[in-house]
Parts: sequence; C-alpha cells; structure tokens
Amino acid sequence: MSKVTEVVEELAAPIFQELGLELVEIEYVKEGKSWFLRVYIDKDTGVDIEDCGIVSERLSEKLDEVDPIPHNYFLEVSSPGAERPLKKDKDFEKAIGKNIFIKTYEPLDGEKGFEGTLLAFDGQTVTIEVKIKTRKKTIEIPYEKVANARLAVTFS
Repeated sequence: MSKVTEVVEELAAPIFQELGLELVEIEYVKEGKSWFLRVYIDKDTGVDIEDCGIVSERLSEKLDEVDPIPHNYFLEVSSPGAERPLKKDKDFEKAIGKNIFIKTYEPLDGEKGFEGTLLAFDGQTVTIEVKIKTRKKTIEIPYEKVANARLAVTFS
C-alpha cells in the first residue's frame, strides 16, 4: 500500500507546488469491496471546493497516464477538516498556540489522551497546557510516545 501512496505523492508534488497547496496526507484503503485513494490538501488560507476539483482533475489525468493502481478505485480530494491531523514536525510547529488532542502509545501519569494548548515543540518533546477543572498544568510528552495528534476544535 505504501508503494501506491509514494507514487501518488511523486505525481502530485508538482501540482501542489504550482497551486501553492500542501499535501497533508494520502490514504489508500479498502472499505468493503471498494478501494479509495484519499488525498488531503491544505493551504494557509484554507482550501475550497474549487481547489479540490482542480487537484482531482489534474491528479486523475496523471494517474491515468502512469496507471500505478491495477484495479478500480475512487479518488477523493478534500481538506483535512477542522481537526487536521498533526503528522510532521512542521505540523506541530504551525500548531503552536492552538488547541490540540494527543493520544499516546502508553499511559503517562495514568492517561493516554491529552487535550490542551500546544505551548512548544522542539522535535523531541511536545509541551501542552491542559486545564484540569479550574487549574492549568503543563505536560511534556516525549515525541516518540505520540501515537497520533490532531487539532482540536473548542466551543467557548
């Protein structure tokens, strides 16, 4: 599966560069009897349906030329949404000051899920400030213990 995503990333890179878009993630998954190639894109001002349509059209043409997938599949191009995953170092760096949710591989102080404001990221440690009832606590999470992380929407 990773071979397909690598080829798609290579084919898509010039398209993203030309359009000023960022590749967030590529998924190639089977759901039921159908295969899905999902490409998540973003940019500083956010993506709209037109951005998704242009990428879908251009990427579809490239995929037809190279034909890296031997069977039928559905191509979906979309925004990662408000709760965008944080996968790369630069994702964490851009999220400093924002509310995030982190799930760890193993419990830290008896917890595996942490939600709060990302205060700092140095490539080794993720520092977040969580609110516990009426007090705030700073927690340092070793980066290698982060199973997944994403932006978290809050309603105040």
